[in-house]
Amino acid sequence: MESYTHDTFLSPFTWRYGSDEMRRLWSQTHKRRLWRRLWVALADAQQSIGLVTAEQVADLRAHQDEIDIDRAHAHEAELHHDLMAEVYTYAEQCSIGGGIIHLGATSMDIEDNAEALCLREALDVLIPKIAALLHQLAGRIEAEADTVCMAFTHLQPAEPTTVGYRLAFTAQDFLADYEALKRVRAALRGKGFKGAVGTSASYTELLHGTGMTPRDLEAQILSAFGLTAFEVTHQTYPRRQDYDILSVLAGFGATAYKFAFDLRLLQSPVIGEWHEPFGTRQIGSSAMPFKRNPIHSENIDSLARYLAGLPRVAWDNAAHHLLERTLDDSANRRVVLPEAFLTADEIVTRLTRLIAGMRIDANSIQRTLRTYGIFAATERLLMEAARRGGNRQELHEIIRQHSLTSWEALRQDQPNPLMALLQADPHVIALIPSADIPALLTAETHIGDAPERARRMAQSVREAIS
Repeated sequence: MESYTHDTFLSPFTWRYGSDEMRRLWSQTHKRRLWRRLWVALADAQQSIGLVTAEQVADLRAHQDEIDIDRAHAHEAELHHDLMAEVYTYAEQCSIGGGIIHLGATSMDIEDNAEALCLREALDVLIPKIAALLHQLAGRIEAEADTVCMAFTHLQPAEPTTVGYRLAFTAQDFLADYEALKRVRAALRGKGFKGAVGTSASYTELLHGTGMTPRDLEAQILSAFGLTAFEVTHQTYPRRQDYDILSVLAGFGATAYKFAFDLRLLQSPVIGEWHEPFGTRQIGSSAMPFKRNPIHSENIDSLARYLAGLPRVAWDNAAHHLLERTLDDSANRRVVLPEAFLTADEIVTRLTRLIAGMRIDANSIQRTLRTYGIFAATERLLMEAARRGGNRQELHEIIRQHSLTSWEALRQDQPNPLMALLQADPHVIALIPSADIPALLTAETHIGDAPERARRMAQSVREAIS
């Protein structure tokens, strides 16, 4: 009997990352149960045209949930073929129907359709979780739509935006990921029942004289699962399907990575505007008791970085699937497919908790605005002066020189002189009265229609997931 404990290597996905629900879907037990359901459906269709008896089908159905991994592995040790080992195990349990299991089929008629069903189930677990994430994000967007903060370009203070608008950008990308996942879910297909190289030759022979065509048989079997088949396959379904699905998962990972990385930057005490939830007993560092490390964001980025590499394996599987079939995809697909979904599952769970508990620090936001907002607002001054007849290029150079002088003053821990320099500049005040300049240099009102756009994005999210 096989037994695994923490005394031997276990994948972190076995217990640390991913949900129990997602782990169950990719378990050996679930896979073999899907195989058996497909064998029963195959026999059921064959019974409808008299190839097998109702008693044989009933016997298979009665034992389809009696998965015996240990016995199957014992057979596999001799047979070196995991599906045939399951056939032997199942047949031993079915004294009446055991002899007709897998009649007319090739391994991939069972394995690939089971894989497609498992992929569909995994998407059905993941898609609602991303919808819940979007719901959480929409609420935060609406709550922070008017919270003005500094935006950064090139990691330098740029112009004001709002926290809600920044979150709306993230929501827009997650919404695209959500819709892409729904598209690949809708497009997902199985191999169907087409035999060894996809020509249905074995079924044509088996069905000769019955009045049923291979296409009819395939449709009848798959209808029990609500699954459609590719029109043309080789021995397997096109491995491009795996690549398409994993690419969408990796795209979701990219959105998650950017958001988590941005949060890590904003949590740095130098900025200190956003903060992960931090438990009262949580320890940030074993050596530095004062640390509040952004461990959830770092974990998300670590997992997303791993997820990003998996589509390349699926690409190779599709591109190197030579002629009608090679087996060099088999071993890595046992790892790549479940781990891609378990990784995405862990990411969305952590993200949802993080967004719900994320703290926005108003004091730090105001500190950043006080320090850098006036520089950002010089754009308003430039536009207003140009609107009143000034030379845009000459004014740009004047403001640039005063700004550089003011940056140097700040670097020397001196008060920011930019307001005074601009109020005293003859070229500026010839166009704009000195008394009008402070209002133009107020950054908090230089946010355009960001709050309105943020709210519209939140509404779009709610409509998409409703």
